[in-house]
Amino acid sequence: MSARQFTHIGTRPVRHDGADKVTGRANFGADFALPGMLHGAVLRSPHGHARILSIDTSTAAALPGVKAIVTGRDFPKTDSKVWLGGEGALDLGDMGDNLMARDKVLYDGHAVAAVAATSLAVAREALTHITVVYETLEPAMSLARALADDAPILHTDLKTSGQPAPESGGPTNVAARMELSRGDVEQALADADVVVEGEFQTPMVHQGYIEPHACVARHGTDGRVVVWCPTQGPFLVRDACAGILGIDAATIRVIPSEIGGGFGGKIPVYLEPVAIVLSQKSGRPVKIVMDRDEVFRATGPTSGSRVVMQLGAMRDGRLVAAKASMWYEAGAYPGSPSGAAAMCALACYTIPNFFIESFDVVVNKPKVAAYRAPGSPMSTFATESLVDEVARRLERDPIDLRLQNAVSEGDQAPYGPKYGPIGLKAILDAVREHPHWTAPLGTHQGRGVACGFWFNAGMNSSATVALDTDGSATVVTGNPDIGGTRVAQAMMVSEELGIPVERVRPVVADTDTAGYTDLTAGSRTCYATGMAIINAAQDVKEQLRLRAAKVWDVEPDQVAWEDGHVRSLVEGDERPPLTLNELAATLAKTGGPVVGSASVNARMAGPAFAANICDIDVDLETGRSTVVRYTAIQDAGKAVHPSFVEGQMQGGAAQGIGWALNEAYLYDDDGRLQNPGFLDYRMPVASDLPMIDTVIVEVANPSHPYGVRGVGEVPIVPPLAAVANAVRGATGVRFTELPMSPPRVLAGIESLESA
Repeated sequence: MSARQFTHIGTRPVRHDGADKVTGRANFGADFALPGMLHGAVLRSPHGHARILSIDTSTAAALPGVKAIVTGRDFPKTDSKVWLGGEGALDLGDMGDNLMARDKVLYDGHAVAAVAATSLAVAREALTHITVVYETLEPAMSLARALADDAPILHTDLKTSGQPAPESGGPTNVAARMELSRGDVEQALADADVVVEGEFQTPMVHQGYIEPHACVARHGTDGRVVVWCPTQGPFLVRDACAGILGIDAATIRVIPSEIGGGFGGKIPVYLEPVAIVLSQKSGRPVKIVMDRDEVFRATGPTSGSRVVMQLGAMRDGRLVAAKASMWYEAGAYPGSPSGAAAMCALACYTIPNFFIESFDVVVNKPKVAAYRAPGSPMSTFATESLVDEVARRLERDPIDLRLQNAVSEGDQAPYGPKYGPIGLKAILDAVREHPHWTAPLGTHQGRGVACGFWFNAGMNSSATVALDTDGSATVVTGNPDIGGTRVAQAMMVSEELGIPVERVRPVVADTDTAGYTDLTAGSRTCYATGMAIINAAQDVKEQLRLRAAKVWDVEPDQVAWEDGHVRSLVEGDERPPLTLNELAATLAKTGGPVVGSASVNARMAGPAFAANICDIDVDLETGRSTVVRYTAIQDAGKAVHPSFVEGQMQGGAAQGIGWALNEAYLYDDDGRLQNPGFLDYRMPVASDLPMIDTVIVEVANPSHPYGVRGVGEVPIVPPLAAVANAVRGATGVRFTELPMSPPRVLAGIESLESA
């Protein structure tokens, strides 16, 4: 792909929504209100696993101010229907059961009833008057317990899908099995000069978005439903609510609010169908806002995992064999990212012989949701830890070893296709050349490096670009803006039409206004929706070229578009070019408004790679680990707005560092979550981290007109292993279980000393 010279792409303009967000004018989910609105509250199970024997709502219903109460009986049982949601498969039947329990509660926080009342205080008071009689059951709170022969079974009708599926003599908690293989792995391991192995475990962790889930729903007497909510996909909310409630999607309008973070966690619906039914029963709009306790207990974290892996290498450094078994917690319903984990685990390296199997396992915890590159950080934690051990055994520089085995264009990915132009080797070269890599370390400090991979998604997107008579433009899409996509979309219009980015108005539209568009997820928005925007802007240019031909009374093929204006190709024609502003001013006389539109089904996206360098200082007396320097390097294809690419890289690193060092869901033996709040769920804050340095590598993606690759997900893949490799360097201990909290690190140091 030849290098294109850009005018606007690659610059750093101020984002269009910046002033509203820093001044508080922007409206998020909980900010919205309607006249006559009721307030909703949800009663949630205190048990990890229990059968519901009865629910009595009569006393609550009699309270003054209570207008409606719903339980699982108010929701139709939805036939299972699976469709792709950008970050994996979503099952409507399971999603419906998850938002309101029927016969059993399957985790601490599972909703069992909801109330709509004239005030939030009354609604919460009403919850205390709902009597639920439970028969408590043993919860399966770990992979080991869920997989045991005598395990408590969550779903008696669950059968293992996938090929080949494991043999099962009865009920199972294994929802799916996947297998990938190539070559003769057993022979290759036997022939390898060095074989390293380990068992790696990670806990459930939450995305930690600051804004909780919220929604307002209005069910009109005409059957029309309007929902306002912060979501990563308004069309998914529309279709999910329709499917779960058994109503026509054409009667539902979803209006996305500003969204205060998502990272994959605001894809599923939790409140919206509940609010719709409460509104239908009460005849009034209903607003429900989760508190932080509910967010942690009842919305999707990502899976806890267990990965057992072997890696074989020759003395010359060639990686020749890998064998791995992976078990991922799905939560209460099937659907962990175990398949993606298997596909990503070895994606950075040319390993001729491998066998990978992965298992999707249900446990009595919240149904998992996507979290930036779902599944990849955990399997990569295992792979990159073992690659680090191979380098140590062979006394090889860890960058040289990775470069020797890194994939490049034409290599076959472990999951099937051959790579096109990719930037992993360029990234590793940038790591080796970065001053961080050769900087001196202090006492009790260690340095770690790790690579990471994510596929990136394409899927469906639509866009319209409307030109106004003053020469400004509006671009309309259906993708909520989580990471600065508004300004990136405006920049694409500017690049095509040659107008200042400040004169392009990017609009995030509702489901009745925008053409169908898949989620803001899968690192697809700047890539796929960007393609639709570029096509729509080119449609505008073509219409303007035809208008110019009409103004000049020449054939259309005698007019060319160049750099924001049209010029005549007629030989000897001395008429000056017409600028976009001049053409826009004549729209009413040359045929009326000009609106360009386009839709794409982008099937191929550019795979993304990254590498991180981490320096850790470990206090040998307390086990406390402090990140003292961190560098993230990533191939963006083409950075449309470099500041936001850097922000994605820094944000993913910060989340991954928290995951590696402190974050974990902590449950007691009865299945109750012990840390459902930011006080006890320890996410990094600004004082915990150094400034994260970033280096953007640009190896153009030929699937995109500008060479763009998605950048939002791969940043979280390397940090778990990079931090672990740094702690290994500082302490001499290989930690294979996360988080590497001070007590765990101190225990490892003391164990090494006693040995």
